[in-house]
Amino acid sequence: MEILYTPFLLLFIIVSLLFLLRVLLFKTGLIYITKKWWRSIEDCFHVYQFFKVPEFNESMQENQLYHKVSIYLSSLASMEDSDYTNLFAGKKSNDIILHLDPNQVIDDYFLGARVSWINDDKSDTTCCRTLVLKVRRADKRRILRPYLQHIHITSDEVEQKKKGLKLYINIGSHEQNRRWRSVPFNHPSTFDTIVMDSDLKNKLKSDLESFLKTKQYYHRLGRAWKRSYLLYGPSGTGKSSFVAAMANFIGYDVYGIDLSRVLDDSDLKTLLLQTTSKSVILIEDLDRFLMDKSTGVSLSGVLNFMDGILNACCAEERIMVFTMNGKDHVDPAILRPGRIDVHIHFPLCDFAAFKTLANSYLGVKDHKLFPQVEEIFLTGASLSPAEIGELMLANRNSPSRALKSVITALQTDGDGRGSLNIRRQWTDNSSRKSTEDSGEHSGVFSKEGVHAMKDFRKLYGLLRFKSNKTSESFDMTPDRKDGQSYGS
Repeated sequence: MEILYTPFLLLFIIVSLLFLLRVLLFKTGLIYITKKWWRSIEDCFHVYQFFKVPEFNESMQENQLYHKVSIYLSSLASMEDSDYTNLFAGKKSNDIILHLDPNQVIDDYFLGARVSWINDDKSDTTCCRTLVLKVRRADKRRILRPYLQHIHITSDEVEQKKKGLKLYINIGSHEQNRRWRSVPFNHPSTFDTIVMDSDLKNKLKSDLESFLKTKQYYHRLGRAWKRSYLLYGPSGTGKSSFVAAMANFIGYDVYGIDLSRVLDDSDLKTLLLQTTSKSVILIEDLDRFLMDKSTGVSLSGVLNFMDGILNACCAEERIMVFTMNGKDHVDPAILRPGRIDVHIHFPLCDFAAFKTLANSYLGVKDHKLFPQVEEIFLTGASLSPAEIGELMLANRNSPSRALKSVITALQTDGDGRGSLNIRRQWTDNSSRKSTEDSGEHSGVFSKEGVHAMKDFRKLYGLLRFKSNKTSESFDMTPDRKDGQSYGS
C-alpha cells in the first residue's frame, strides 16, 4: 500500500489522466463544445453591437461592400474552422473558394479585438442575403472604421491577384452602349524576357512600383493619379512587348485604342470615360495618325485626351502609353511634361543586345562567331531585335547556322542601314523596306557577301564607324539624360 503513495506513482497517474483528457477533448470534438460554452459565458459579460451588410440596397442596386466582405471572409484562415463551409470552384482550374453556410459564424481578430461575421439567411422584405458584423460596443469606436478600411484594402488585393487580365479593344461607334470588347490578356512577355539595358529596366520597374504607392502624394499636389510613357523607335524594337511586360508587372488590364475607329474628339472622350481604374491605356503609332490625318480626331482632341479636364477627372489609377516610330516631327505640345512623363527610346540592336538575344533564343552565351558579329556591329550595321530574333528562331536547332544567318543579314540589310552612315535617319518607307528585305535573306549564309565585306574593309583601311548614341532614352525631366533600351 505504501507504494501507491510514492511521488513517482502519483506523478505518473496525473500525467496519464491529463493525456487521456487531451485525447478525449481533441479526438472527440469536446474541445469545440467547450469553446462554445466558454464564449457563451463570456458574451454574458459584454455588450455587443450588430451591423448589417445587405447584398442590395433599397433600390435593388448591388452593395459593393457586401461583395468586398465576401471576398475578404473567403481569404481568412479561420474560414476553415467554421462549422460549415461551402466549397466552390474558382475561375482557374486549381482555385477553390470558401463560402459560409447560411446562419454560420466566423471569427476574425483586428487590433487585439475579436469580431464575428454571421451569414444571416433570414428572409426579410428585401429578400436578399445579409452579412452581420458583431462587435463589442467597447471596441466599436476604436476599430470599426480602421477595420472596414482593412477589408477594402485586403479584398482589392485578393481580387487583383485572382482575376485574369483582359485586353480591351474599341469597336465601331454603332454600338454606343458597348464601345469596348474584351479578350483574355495572356501575353507571355515580362521584364525578365524583354531585351533591355538592365539599369534602365530596373529604373522603369522602380518607377512603376513608386507610382502604385503614391496616390496620396499625387492628390496632395492636386494632380490626377496617372503616369504617361512615350515609347519611340523603329518598328520591331519591342515597344509592344514592353507594354505587355508592364501590364503583367503591375497587374493592369490593357485598353488599346484604335484611332481609325474613333469618329471625332467627343468619341475619344467617350472611350476614356468607359475605361476602368487599374488599367493601361495604349495608343500605338500616334505619330503616323497625326501626320496622315487618317482619323477624325484633331490635335486638340489628342491633347485634351492626354491632359485635359476629363483626363484629370476620369484617368485615376491609370497608365497611359503612346508609341511612335520617331518624335522629331511631332508637335512639341504633345511631348511636354504633364502629357508625357517618361520618354523611352527603343533603338536598333547593338552587340550587347545581340548577345542577350542569342542567349534567349539559342541558349548560347559565347560562340566562335561572336567576334565576327561584333566587328560587323562596329561598322555601324544593325537590325531590329525582331528581325534578329526571327532569324534565330528559324534556325534554333543549329546555333552556328543561326549566327551565320544573322551575319549575312547584317552584311546586306544591315549595311544599308548604318555602315556608311554614322546616324541613320528612319522614315516609314525605310522601315517597310527593311522588313521586306530581312524576309528575303533570312536563313541563308552567303559566302559572296562575306568576301565583298572583306574587300570593302581592305579598300577603306578597316575603318570602323561607331554608332552615335546621343539620342535620349529615359527622360524623367527635360534636363535629365536618358539611358539606352532595347526591345525584344
